[in-house]
Amino acid sequence: MTAMIEISDAEKSFTMHLQGGVRLPVVRGVSFRVAAGECVVLSGPSGAGKSSILKMIFGNYRCDSGRIGILHEGEMLDLASAEPRQILSVRRATIGYVSQFLRAVPRVPAIDVVAEPLIATGTSRVEARERAQGLLRRLNIPERLWALPPSTFSGGEQQRVNIARGFISDHPVLLLDEPTASLDVKNASAVVDLIQEKKHAGIAIVAIVHDEGIRDLIADRTVDVTTFAAAA
Repeated sequence: MTAMIEISDAEKSFTMHLQGGVRLPVVRGVSFRVAAGECVVLSGPSGAGKSSILKMIFGNYRCDSGRIGILHEGEMLDLASAEPRQILSVRRATIGYVSQFLRAVPRVPAIDVVAEPLIATGTSRVEARERAQGLLRRLNIPERLWALPPSTFSGGEQQRVNIARGFISDHPVLLLDEPTASLDVKNASAVVDLIQEKKHAGIAIVAIVHDEGIRDLIADRTVDVTTFAAAA
């Protein structure tokens, strides 16, 4: 199967400038690959470095050494050494990301928050809104809320809007950071269905999921992040 993500010996640490420049190691030797249509779940306790690895794949964090390979427009691009414009291009066309928290522009209706990623890539507003409606229905967001800004929603409703926004595009790589953390059983099941559909469509997924039941439903493979622990 085609490898969409190839990570080799990636290392990350943080320098605490307000603490006299103390260097805080996070992970080292991170190495794994993810094929098209495969869901790899990062496992390990809180603080093990799971979110840091996800952010390195997305290009939010620059790794100190190693390689973060992403198949982008037919070529394997190393995000560890990529220029900022290349990282932005990857985010527009190749990598989707669902964080734990919704960061939406104030006063923008929920339906437009969800539709925006499609509109930004050239999809007509009408088509983008139709697809957004379908996702909002599947994630049980009442139609009466679609015209309201998500800032007025409950935490669980905001997270479902966030998930809809992350799933609306057809990026070949999808990163998920605790997508079901604040959801009830019914809505978590809807997210599992969406993940399975992405896998069947050939999307490569890297996820952080603490719920063992959800992990068992979506994971083709798990990667134990504790094996990449960096000694202080």
